Amino acid sequence: MFAPLLLFALAAPPFDAMFERTMQREQLPGIAMGVVDDGKVVYRRAEGSRGDTPDARIDADTLFKIASNSKAMTAALLARLVEQGKLRWDDPVRRHLPSFTMFDPWVGEQMQVRDLLIHNSGLGLGAGDLMLWPEPNHFTRADIIAGLAHLKPVTSFRSGYAYDNLMYVVAGEVAAAAGGKPYDQLMREQVFIPLGLSRCQVGAWSPPAVGNIAQPHVRREGRNVVIAADGVTSPDSPSMAAGGIRCSLNDMLRWMQVLLDPSQVPGWLGSEQRRQLWTLQMPMPLGERQRRWDNAHFAGYGYGWRLSDLDGQWKVAHTGTLSGMYSSLALLPDRKVGVVLLINGEGEDARTALMQAALKHYTAPGGTQGVDGWLDELAQARAPSPTEADPLPDTRTTVPAPATALAALQGRYRDPWLGEASLCPQQGRLRFSVDKSPRLQADVVQAGPRWVLRWDTLEPAAQAWLQPNDTPVPTLDLRAIDPDIDFSYDYQDLHFTRIGDCPGNQRRRR
Repeated sequence: MFAPLLLFALAAPPFDAMFERTMQREQLPGIAMGVVDDGKVVYRRAEGSRGDTPDARIDADTLFKIASNSKAMTAALLARLVEQGKLRWDDPVRRHLPSFTMFDPWVGEQMQVRDLLIHNSGLGLGAGDLMLWPEPNHFTRADIIAGLAHLKPVTSFRSGYAYDNLMYVVAGEVAAAAGGKPYDQLMREQVFIPLGLSRCQVGAWSPPAVGNIAQPHVRREGRNVVIAADGVTSPDSPSMAAGGIRCSLNDMLRWMQVLLDPSQVPGWLGSEQRRQLWTLQMPMPLGERQRRWDNAHFAGYGYGWRLSDLDGQWKVAHTGTLSGMYSSLALLPDRKVGVVLLINGEGEDARTALMQAALKHYTAPGGTQGVDGWLDELAQARAPSPTEADPLPDTRTTVPAPATALAALQGRYRDPWLGEASLCPQQGRLRFSVDKSPRLQADVVQAGPRWVLRWDTLEPAAQAWLQPNDTPVPTLDLRAIDPDIDFSYDYQDLHFTRIGDCPGNQRRRR
């Protein structure tokens, strides 16, 4: 009668110790972790604070933002439509979206559905992401697709890999056009309902009605603080197909089981389309850390998945990152093993180290370091050398720009893809604001001879240089101050041109 208890005791402690050490050392507000082995759930744990009320606790049904782990679900939806004969992977995108185009019209003509999923468009890393984030904003999917025509490529089409979110927005609209229904409806009908992902949310929905939702957190003055908390309605976000789905730990465990074992839901997706999803479509650079940590020999991107090898075993994985929310999912398909992590705080190192420790439990049992070892390596790699000068300019001592600053350059501006913005006086200060992005509002401050945008609600690391150019037609450029800024702040792709005066200010420029 004690044999089942003994087996559980032998299986659970390695994951419990990893879980507890990560939670403690990284001071996370909350985390949910699940493990599937041989197609069965062998570990499930959720701890910490949701953040919506002081006593609200995370459990296995708590919803988390899975961020870019949404991409695999979008790819699965397209695979279902391919299997149903409603589209083909090699269909030109224009067959489904006739108005689709790129900066180079030839690329727009040649781009196929498969290209939307594998990050080979030729655009730079994260190009156009400021139309998606920070949320909420007023960009529509039509705005985003139209904006692609103004984003200049940095490489030729299909010549290399650069992670891109906007193409997944297009992919979602291709699915809607081919399926004859909105993306969110198709996702529910084709993925959530048949697989039993009963808590997953997509499209517009009501957080108060759904309940049990983890809120994103950041670390401030040694505390986890909620940011961008849910309101009465979660809107139909344009970023849904790229990173806008929310699911619970139980949902993600079920998702892994179905992916690892087709017999879980017979007939949901045939072997050919499953193979397509996990076939390497675009080679990816293999980093030094991945070679050393994983003993890896290859890396590439499939349809919504990263593919590589780990200690001689096939690995299929992805991560998801939004401000204050981190997710990670990894599969070892040949062993029917899967691990998923959901974190509602600043958990980049936590997800990396905990996932590594959990997978090594299967690929190198007893032969590798624990969570602390992986966390120590990440911290050491991030620490500057004692002889290395701080590369960041000091913008801590700044002077607010008065309303009269840059008088000859004040006015209304337009960027070809981000739209209209203002550099105008407001309540005695000079302000910069983007019309369609309410969180891209900033005070203009002066740091020595240079101008800085100090955003009202974004983290300090997101500050940008404002570079005005007093040419016959004035222009504004933005540049990141921190070279390691999140790539979604693609300030370098912006170029604003003056189109008029500030409201109520019709005086002539000098």
